[in-house]
Amino acid sequence: MTAQTDTPGSVTTVYKVTGMSCGHCEGAVSGELSELAGVTSVKAVASTGEVTVVSDAALDESAVRAAVDEAGFELAGLA
Repeated sequence: MTAQTDTPGSVTTVYKVTGMSCGHCEGAVSGELSELAGVTSVKAVASTGEVTVVSDAALDESAVRAAVDEAGFELAGLA
């Protein structure tokens, strides 16, 4: 599990997402996760399958899973 507090009121969490293989995939996942309430930054890396999300507070895993599913990929859990 990778979840850490960067600045007061900011939480960084790294998720493992399966199925990403290119920049388009990264954009799709980033776009869906960016729409979640409280998310301030998303960086997806297809080569590692890791998606780093910075948010105002810890995110509900079911909401993250639903966003990743909407993008057409699968949340494998925390990296």
